[in-house]
Formats: sequence, C-alpha cells, structure tokens
Amino acid sequence: MTGLNRVISCGAVALSLLISSYCAQAKAQTALTSISSTADTLAEYAVEQYGEKTVDSLRTLVSFNTVAVDGLTPRTNPEFIHFKQALKQLSQQLGLDYADHGYVVLIGLGDSDSKLGVITHGDVQPADPKLWHKSPYELDTTTEPGLLIGRGTEDDKGPIVTAMYAMKAIKDKGLILDRRIELMVYMAEESDWEPLKQFLNTFTPADINITIDAEYPVVTAEKGWSKISFTVPPANVSDTELPTLSAFHGGSFASQIPQQASATLKHVNETLLNQLKQRAGAQIGMHYQFLQQGDSLTILADGKSTHSSTPEDGINAVTHLAELLKGYDWPKTQAALTQSFISEMIGLGIYAEQFGEIAYRDDFMGPMSLAPTVVKETEKGTEITINLRRPLGKTPEMLDSQTQAALANWQRQHDVSLQDIATYWGEPKLMDKAPHLNTLLSVFGHFTGVKDPKPVAIGGSTNSKLFPNALSFGPAMPGVEYTGHSEHEFITHEQFMLNLKMYTAAFVELAVKSEIR
Repeated sequence: MTGLNRVISCGAVALSLLISSYCAQAKAQTALTSISSTADTLAEYAVEQYGEKTVDSLRTLVSFNTVAVDGLTPRTNPEFIHFKQALKQLSQQLGLDYADHGYVVLIGLGDSDSKLGVITHGDVQPADPKLWHKSPYELDTTTEPGLLIGRGTEDDKGPIVTAMYAMKAIKDKGLILDRRIELMVYMAEESDWEPLKQFLNTFTPADINITIDAEYPVVTAEKGWSKISFTVPPANVSDTELPTLSAFHGGSFASQIPQQASATLKHVNETLLNQLKQRAGAQIGMHYQFLQQGDSLTILADGKSTHSSTPEDGINAVTHLAELLKGYDWPKTQAALTQSFISEMIGLGIYAEQFGEIAYRDDFMGPMSLAPTVVKETEKGTEITINLRRPLGKTPEMLDSQTQAALANWQRQHDVSLQDIATYWGEPKLMDKAPHLNTLLSVFGHFTGVKDPKPVAIGGSTNSKLFPNALSFGPAMPGVEYTGHSEHEFITHEQFMLNLKMYTAAFVELAVKSEIR
C-alpha cells in the first residue's frame, strides 16, 4: 500500500530521530533533578541484565491476538487463555507471584499491606493485516531496524514486559520493600470497563498507582472518551442518468482515525472523473485510487491512521473523501446524505468547528476533539460513529443539548430523519494531587536530562480514572507521535530500554525502604 510505505519511509524514521534529538537536547541542560543512587544503579542494571530478554518476552506477548470477540470472555477466548498462560510462565521465571481473576491478572512482588499499583492492560485494538509488512501479531524487528513493530508494542504489552523485568531487577538485589509492587493487567480496557469496575467493588486497590498506558513526563489530566452515533436511513431515489453517489464508507473501530475509506459512483463521465482526480491531487498526505468499470467508479482513499485521541497526528480518510466529493448536486441517496453530513458538519477540522456550538477548550486540557471514526453501511442504513475527547468546561447536559440542536438543524436543512441517535459523554478527570507526582517527575528529569519537567494533559482515557492517586507515566515521549491504535504501531528499541530504566527507578523510589538508599 502506498500509504503504508509513506508512513514507513518517512514517519517512523522521523519519529525515531525525534526521540534521539529530544533526549540529546535535554541532556545538554545542566540542572538535573536528583534521584537516589540505588534507583540510578538498579535502572542501569535492569537494562544490562535484562534488556534483550525484555524484547524476547515482548515477542511472545505480541503473538497473541488479544482483540475482544463478541460472545467470548478472557476465560473462554483461546487467545486470552494462552496470553495469560504466557504471563503466568514469565511470572514464574522471574520469581513474581501471579493470580488470575478472569478479567484481571495480578502480578506482584512483596507482601506488604501497603501497595504501589501499576495499571496496564493486555487486550489490544484490531489490526488490518494488509496494512502491515508482517503480521501485526509478529514482533517485527527487521523491516525498520531500531523499531519494535507489532500490535501492543506500545499499547500495552510493551509496558507490561518492562514493568515485570523492573520488578525482577529489584528482586535480584534483595531490596527490602515497604510497599508491595502489584502489576494489574486488565483484559478489556479497549472494549468494556464494567468488569473492572465490578472487580474493584470487592478488591482494595493500591493507595498510590501508576498507569503506564499514556505518555511522559507525568499525565495529571485526561479528557473524557465520548461518542455520538446515529444511522442515516435508506433513501428512495428514482432511477436517473445523472452522476450518483451510491456507496460511502470507511473506518475500522471507534478509537482509530480511519486510514481507509471508499466511495462508489454511477454514471461518471470523463469530465467528472478528471475533476475528481484533479481535486485528489491537491489533497496533501492523501493517496487515491480510481477504479473505473464502464460508467461506474470506485474511489479508494488512503490516509494515515492514528489514535483518535490525537487526530492531529493522522489523516482521516473519511473526512478527506467527503471533502473530495463535496460541492456536487448528487441525487439524495443514503451515501450522498452521509457524505453531505460529514463534509458540512465536520469537514477537515478536528475540533468540532462546524458541529453547531459544541466546540470549546480548557486552558490545561486543550480543545475538545471530534472525528468520524466508523462509517458502516448496514441493512438499516449507514451507521456513523463520531469519537470525541472532551475536556473540563461543559457539562454532559449542555453538550447533549448542543449536539441535539446541531443534528436537528442539519435534518431540517436536508429533510431527513436520522435514526438511532445516541450520545455518551465520558468524564474528564484532573489528577494533580497525587503524592508521588514529584517523584515521577524527578525520575523522568534524571534519565532524560529535562530541566524542571511539568505535568501534561492527554486526550486519551485510561483506567487510571478508576483508581486512587493514579498518574500516567509513559511509555511515549512528549512531542513524539503515539502509535498505539494505528496500523503502524511500534516502539523504538531505544525508548523501550529507556522505559525499563525509568520504571525500575520509579519502583525503587516509591516502594523500596528509604533507609537502604
């Protein structure tokens, strides 16, 4: 695929260089934050002793396709069963305790009543194999030397591995813990938080927690994962010889900016075809294929996928295809109404600029983002899923009212009734009072050389919202594109080793008895 080759030849190399440049510039600064000598020494030991073993273990975990399947649970899905068996085997090899609670696996070191919780997840988002050079469930270390490519390498199997080997390094040295280190691996973070909420009804979580499912330096604010969905109903259009848009769809799952979309047109003449090709050539970053059979034309759009919490890092094939087709007086088919809604209500913006009055921003969390992520044709019509990430500043009631008003206005303009309209407004959360904030900032500052690092806010929504005193700490560097949920997920080997250092040091600083430092 041209889109894949473009990302590989430019994006991945550029990101790897950006990480190196970021660290090199940061180390040139002189005012570094201090951590204990024990933490520093043990961090180096972890990489020297276990660096390559972490890669081998990551290879094993990536091999399991832990995508949620309707009708199956982590107790009945063979891929999850085998994944948990691999976690158990690795725990035993490393001398860590292991407990399987179905949707939750606990891997720990130490037996203190006081705990340091480390929150991760073992499930992953779907992957389209045709957009990868090798299987998404094979750790690819050769296609692009220096990168560890595969589904889960960054989100979240890589962090699981580094946390386990960080605990192993502490165990090797016989350090005395005043907090048990307890790694929680949840098996449905990407699809269903209810089983975790039920588990926490009877389980006492740690008093301080780290979620290793986001970015550095430390995340203290998360936007709320939100959704608007509805169905564009079938339309009765009389037979016509006019150019007609007969199909429009794209996207794979709600939390991914779509890389691919397609449209089918009937009664396309040479003039229209040339106009569309000219328009396509003017869209930066998009690649199109025009497949013509008689007077029927299929347009395949190829953009760039990314996590839907960072739409600025992707190129949404759905919105760009809708933009390509706008301005024509298409007969009012189901596909044409779908295209009209996307181009008129969303356009190429990513912050709800055209969606009525719902756009807003928070000074720390930033603007609300909005992206159509799934456009799927069904027997009932075309289902459209819009993923939003909302900051503090508006209530769910206000957002719902503004959304309904925007949808009602569009329906009046087009004399159409959208079906199955539904909204969900996830809660944004500010977590800036946790007692270990400065410790984590110190660890990050020490190993990167960043002077006076500051907390950050993200558009993602992690399980840290369910835990007391929870802060997210990595695995992605600030200013570097997060590749989880994309069709080119990777972590650099350099970053993987840096994460092992920082997690080891953080565990020492937060869980080891202070008198031995």
